[in-house]
Amino acid sequence: MTYQDILNKSRGTWASLAHRALQAAMQRPLGAGAVLLGGGLMLGLGTGYAANHGLRDQVAQQQVQIDSAQADAQREINALAARLGELQAEANRLNALGKRLTRIGQLQDGEFDFNEPVGVGGVGPVEDMPKGELDQGLSELGDQFRASGEQLSVLESLLFNRQLDMNAVPSREPIESYITSNFGHRADPFRGGRAFHKGIDFKAQVGDPVMAVADGVVSFSGVRSGYGNTIEIDHGNGYVTRYAHNSRLSRKVGGLVRAGQEVAKAGSSGRSTGAHVHFEVWQNGQAVNPKKFLNQQSPLHG
Repeated sequence: MTYQDILNKSRGTWASLAHRALQAAMQRPLGAGAVLLGGGLMLGLGTGYAANHGLRDQVAQQQVQIDSAQADAQREINALAARLGELQAEANRLNALGKRLTRIGQLQDGEFDFNEPVGVGGVGPVEDMPKGELDQGLSELGDQFRASGEQLSVLESLLFNRQLDMNAVPSREPIESYITSNFGHRADPFRGGRAFHKGIDFKAQVGDPVMAVADGVVSFSGVRSGYGNTIEIDHGNGYVTRYAHNSRLSRKVGGLVRAGQEVAKAGSSGRSTGAHVHFEVWQNGQAVNPKKFLNQQSPLHG
């Protein structure tokens, strides 16, 4: 039996009792008032209890609805928090990439500060933003981040390839010293007369380190007539450098060397009047003046 059936039955019982009380009152006028009063109170109490119970049911149902709405709202907040975390991670990646590009491009300090917020402004009344519009804005922002990230990655790749090319161009001195003989025609130190000097000579002590002037691969390591102990490095872009009159060679053919790494020890082997470093630069098979490459650090170094 349902609650409604019980309530209906109760109402019928009370109605029957009220009818009987009315008949008794008609027969006994003196007790009529008391009977009617007592019956009214009992009927009122029953009706009030039923109404109170109904209100409790309504409150309970409303609380269930409120709890459900709160749970739905929390799920929406959690979804937005997850999306915000993704965008923050992408922003951090772009900031790090931007800093690398700033460093590679040797931009001035402070010219691009990725930690400083961008200034914004606006006028007019502020309205509540619908959730759909917020979701669309976050989606568009994510698309912009991805597009910017792809563009910066391409730029980084281009700059990195350019840096590799620049690193393979002779751009430093083979030893920290001074020049004792320049490129070009000079008086021959052995026979007299005029001879063409294909490189430049640096003052050195026996055993001083001789360093590669650019990245490359050792293409020759041995003795050459007149040059003594010689090492040659192919830089892969038409440039070959030669380091001669060494006392000892530190690298073998096929070895990869980086700019600034030791390749030999200075000496006076071969056709030489004393310890020094003979340095040549060959471009596309022709000896060129090495002096124009000295101290020309790549703009992408550092």
